[in-house]
Amino acid sequence: MTKPTATPATYVDDYLGELGPDDADITSHDVYSAGVPHATFARLRTEDPVHWTDEADGSGFWSILRYDDCLNVSRDYDTFSSAAGIRLEEMSSEETEARRTMMELDPPDHTRYRRLVSKGFTRRTVESYEEAIRELAIEVVERALQKDAFDFVHDIAEELPMRMLGRLLGTDDEDGRKLVAWGDALLGNTDPDFTDFPVDLTDTEAFRMVPFRSPASIQIFQYAQEQADKRRGCPGHDVISQLLEPTTDGTPLSDLEFNNFFTLLVAAGNDTTRYTMTHGIWTMLNHPHLWKAWQNDPSLTDTAVEEILRTSSVTMHFRRTATRDVELRGKQIKAGDKVVVWFNSANHDDEAFENPWRFDLGRERNDHMAFGRNGPHLCLGAWLARMEVRLVFQELMKRVDHFEPDGEPSYLRSNFIAGIKHLPVRVVRPGTMKPGTMKESN
Repeated sequence: MTKPTATPATYVDDYLGELGPDDADITSHDVYSAGVPHATFARLRTEDPVHWTDEADGSGFWSILRYDDCLNVSRDYDTFSSAAGIRLEEMSSEETEARRTMMELDPPDHTRYRRLVSKGFTRRTVESYEEAIRELAIEVVERALQKDAFDFVHDIAEELPMRMLGRLLGTDDEDGRKLVAWGDALLGNTDPDFTDFPVDLTDTEAFRMVPFRSPASIQIFQYAQEQADKRRGCPGHDVISQLLEPTTDGTPLSDLEFNNFFTLLVAAGNDTTRYTMTHGIWTMLNHPHLWKAWQNDPSLTDTAVEEILRTSSVTMHFRRTATRDVELRGKQIKAGDKVVVWFNSANHDDEAFENPWRFDLGRERNDHMAFGRNGPHLCLGAWLARMEVRLVFQELMKRVDHFEPDGEPSYLRSNFIAGIKHLPVRVVRPGTMKPGTMKESN
């Protein structure tokens, strides 16, 4: 009689280990270079869930920390508007207009812009891409696995989203690295590893009229116009061609609107999915029995991907601006106040998630806010991100017994995006003994 194989536990409590300091300045980019200070968010969530947060270089803002409040603020665009910006940065009306994308619009204007490309990102459309994305995932994974040790971020996590972004935009594969570098300079505009002009460490006044106050935006604008020129008169079946079509009212985007929209796609099309994948691998490195449990039971895949999304919460916050005086949990929010929805806090709220510090591959109720949760600004690429994460893990699990750490991770210097920018790993292949262990005798 064959002895049954024990199934490893599908969860781990306190998956993060240390939660960081409980008195961190959550506005400081430097704080996040050591990881997200979850203990600070947990304390504020309990003590003061609508918390006035002072800023050294700003007017201050209300931090919204509980799940239900984050959900309600995100959905109530009449009271909490995106029109003045979605980041903490305070811009003049001139800067806001020059840098506006659909992210800085409320319905119905936001809806008009979103419809230009939304048909390419629906669940049904994305599911039709699966075979092509899987082929890309296999190519990326097999190329990386030619080495026994590598940086997971560089060799896998940025490769698949980069290649897929190029397919969607209709750009050449050789332009991929350029697009990734520009995207890094935008979303990583506070990290000296990604830009020569980190916004809080250098003078970026010369770039105040372009997205993210980044000179990379100027390069993207030029590239965007070159791509547009190729398609005018000869459109293709790609996102750029869709952007050049007239909107629902028959008016085409202006060059500035097109450039800003293209810049948004470059910024959002790679980094967030990359960091989500990396967070998932980082969790498995620290808790290898989770990898084995998932390998042994592929039916966990869908719930596992959702748990990676919840616990990574890569986009940590979006800012809104109050359009009128309003009371929330006894706090008097004034018209014009900045109101910041902290998704990373909402996704670890014990009033919304049972055992929020447990990483559970089989978590059944997981209405996380990694993508914004059904508001008008629900992430356009949500279904594509899910598929890319799923396919990478599926293809890795076919080829890798598990990964081991090969150095320390390094974190993005940003209070906006939670990312591991380098993660050295070593591959343990099926049937490979760990160094220093003896093969068992028969």
